[in-house]
Amino acid sequence: MSSPSELLAQAEQAAKTKPARAEALYKQILSETAASTSDESRDAQASQALREQETALVKLGELYRDQKNAKGLAEVITSSRGFMSSTAKAKTAKLIRTLLDFFNSIPNSRQIQIETLTDNIAWAKREKRVFLRHSLETRLVSLQIEAQQYKHALSLIDTLLTELRRLDDKMILTEVHLLESRVYRGVGNFAKAKAALTSARTAANAIYCPPGLQSALDLQSGILHAEDKDYTTAYSYFFEAFENLSSQGDDSGALSALKYMLLCKVMLNLPEDVTALLTIKLAVKYAQLREVESMRAIALAHQARNLADFEKVLREYKDELSSDPTIRSHLAALYDTLLEQNLLRIVEPYSVVEIEYVAQEVGQGRQAVEAKLSQMILDKVLHGVLDQGRGCLLVFEPPEPDNTYGAAISTLEQVSKVVESLYAKTVKIT
Repeated sequence: MSSPSELLAQAEQAAKTKPARAEALYKQILSETAASTSDESRDAQASQALREQETALVKLGELYRDQKNAKGLAEVITSSRGFMSSTAKAKTAKLIRTLLDFFNSIPNSRQIQIETLTDNIAWAKREKRVFLRHSLETRLVSLQIEAQQYKHALSLIDTLLTELRRLDDKMILTEVHLLESRVYRGVGNFAKAKAALTSARTAANAIYCPPGLQSALDLQSGILHAEDKDYTTAYSYFFEAFENLSSQGDDSGALSALKYMLLCKVMLNLPEDVTALLTIKLAVKYAQLREVESMRAIALAHQARNLADFEKVLREYKDELSSDPTIRSHLAALYDTLLEQNLLRIVEPYSVVEIEYVAQEVGQGRQAVEAKLSQMILDKVLHGVLDQGRGCLLVFEPPEPDNTYGAAISTLEQVSKVVESLYAKTVKIT
């Protein structure tokens, strides 16, 4: 009968060519080692058996990751609890995090991750493994945010913050406050999002903040400044995050930061800077990616003030531009601005113009153009009135500012000062 070490070697050889065989071997190692470690003796043989089981567990997780088998990976995590109960708590936490990280390479596995985390959180509570539970709950909140389950995320965050403040665990406290900021940003409460981010930075200042967490803080700061239309400050935060993430080898995170940097340049009405930005050393490796090409195409369409080209880019790069809520919301605002500019350019030469003609010129439906013109009139961007009976827009000259009221108020203020001065002198005389 082969030893566990020999079975491991055989399984690793079969992993690429015969994955089913490798899976069976890994499961055999886990079952046999579990039987040999049931004795509580701590001799060298038992320690070796535990190491072999740990290796087989991770290798089986990698096998399911490569096969994109989310259910199999979830079963591995669940079935490994017996082994984990006999290991040190720190090693258990590291092992579970390693297995959970394998889900990141499996598409459409978010719901299974949430179910697996919920199940393991309940197990950690029963085993009274507080640190592991906090780590798993933090990961669960992150997944709930991705799934836009903001109500559940906020409820879990409140519980976590209460416990973490009592334990004074600054590292996880920083992460949870950052997640809290992301949740409030997701529900549109920017005041609370900024407050939570401030709390995260305060907690981070009391400890050594890992580069990855610092980059996440910078990204969130940039996103919130962009929501305030402060694109210059947002760009500086995104640039800091981009440099840090690039140096760490996190290509996915660095690409997101680069896209946000390009977005800021477009929103600052500096589309020509987009090409220059993509020539810097750190950005060259991403320049030919489709995600970056989409932002370059948006910049060119914006530079040409061409609404048709802008719409074409939005359709052509739909997945790249609509998957990120930050980019999606800002491009929607940019599209609205571009439509407004085109409408003003078209109606400017006329005192009366047919709405149908304006719709044809701008390449939009009549109803959408009529609604936008109505909004522009209410916002006083355009001075005019819609004659729906004739289907026309009557354009007026901008009204001359009337300073009569301002002058009257100024005069009354001066008269008030004179009266007060006379009253003061009267008091002194008497």
